[in-house]
Amino acid sequence: VQLQASGGGLVHTGGSLRLSCAVSIDRFRFKHMGWYRQAPEKQRELVATVTATGATNYATSVKGRFTISRDNAKNSVYLQMNSLKPEDTAVYYCNVVPTRDNYWGQGTEVTVSS
Repeated sequence: VQLQASGGGLVHTGGSLRLSCAVSIDRFRFKHMGWYRQAPEKQRELVATVTATGATNYATSVKGRFTISRDNAKNSVYLQMNSLKPEDTAVYYCNVVPTRDNYWGQGTEVTVSS
């Protein structure tokens, strides 16, 4: 089992990043997937989800700015992040929905400077 997030970095306010998650789990195409984030000294929170059939949902704080997608042929999940704000600074992870403890990878760090 491996879920490897990548694509993070340092951007200025208003910038964009595209995160990718390479997923190696059985029957990926049937799994609901999510992007989660954990800011310094805060609890991990759900950012966006995509169901096995492609329906999406977003946290209020990112709605209209972030877009989650998946490519079942590539066993991958993506998060396009636009209009980034300093409060988006966090380590971003992908996992299934609901999460499984043994699926947490190292995440990818996103820093948005003001």
